[in-house]
Amino acid sequence: MLSLFSTDRLSALTEKVRQFLEEEIYPIEKKLLQLPGKEAEILLNEKRKTAKKTGAWNLYLRPEQGGPGLSLPEIAQLGELLGTTPYGHYLFNCQAPDAGNIELLQEYTSGSLRAQFLQPLIEGNIRSCFAMTEPEYAGSNPILMATTAIRDGEDYLINGHKWFTTGADGAAFAIVMCLTDPEHPNPYERASMILVPTNTPGFRIIRNIPVMGHAGEGWASHSEIKLEQVRVPATNILGQPGQGFRLAQERLGPGRIHHCMRWIGIAERCFDMMCRRAVSREIASGQVLGHKQMVQQWIAESRAEIDSARYMVLHTAHEMETHGQKQAREAISAIKFLASGMLQRVVDRSLQTHGALGMTDDCLVSFYYREERAARIYDGSDETHKAALAKRILRQYGLK
Repeated sequence: MLSLFSTDRLSALTEKVRQFLEEEIYPIEKKLLQLPGKEAEILLNEKRKTAKKTGAWNLYLRPEQGGPGLSLPEIAQLGELLGTTPYGHYLFNCQAPDAGNIELLQEYTSGSLRAQFLQPLIEGNIRSCFAMTEPEYAGSNPILMATTAIRDGEDYLINGHKWFTTGADGAAFAIVMCLTDPEHPNPYERASMILVPTNTPGFRIIRNIPVMGHAGEGWASHSEIKLEQVRVPATNILGQPGQGFRLAQERLGPGRIHHCMRWIGIAERCFDMMCRRAVSREIASGQVLGHKQMVQQWIAESRAEIDSARYMVLHTAHEMETHGQKQAREAISAIKFLASGMLQRVVDRSLQTHGALGMTDDCLVSFYYREERAARIYDGSDETHKAALAKRILRQYGLK
């Protein structure tokens, strides 16, 4: 589909990535989904060697940092293509949370931390995780947490309990959000981000949390972790003490663009599967599902909703690139719940079109139905974003 935000360099890169996915990845997706997570990761790491040759490795980075140097709207469009497979972002080393952690380490660390952790992460030789959410507190409110980092001479001693720490299983390090000044009068300046190598004594993975009956491993895991008297050098802090909330917001704004475009890629894949099923599944003599007006309605509505979401997300990416995240924050909230809601409806229609087959692991739609229900929860629940957007609008009308 022709995009208002298309460029020549994006078109050339897109063709290479599309060819790689069609030849190397789509044919083995079912096999990968049936393998234990760590075995699948081994196979994917082999495919990464070919992915590097496309020029899209480290999609979000500038050339001097090891990436292709694309604009945010270009990144978003390529991110949609990668979203058409569960493995696209991992294959190109731009998956969450590693992509966001790379950006944080580049901006807010120096010296030995960069050599020990940043460069191997850029090269795809190690993985990382980001530990912020805690089971005792609402994850949609990032200033509520109990994990503390108390200064002890030249070190910090960290104690806390985290969960949904994506990718912790097998990660080389975690960036841990913790309270370094719990009594600060400004609640937004109480927390800091500290890099914690996962082999540090006291860092413990309790379990990989089963999600909808499936417990992931390795890169696809969501872990519950404990930090008990974890001692790390004070130089492992990112930025300055008390900057944790601000750094999290810097990371989350562009991250929501990336998530939304990945969701659009998922929706496009499920839409394609729905249409193929509609024209091939015979339901009566000479009739297929596509002859039924109900199915036609699902297809028409899905097409309109996907296209609407795409243009709104790309417009937001353009606004953020041009005017900055602060100016685009209302649009960021809007696209988060708009795109996640669209995704749920399209996946559900696709599953319904596939009938009982859609419920089985023989069909990729079942994977997306299970895994992507969380889209309306993480990175701020849809309800949180709707409330925030409505309040900002109503303030313009005098609401206090």
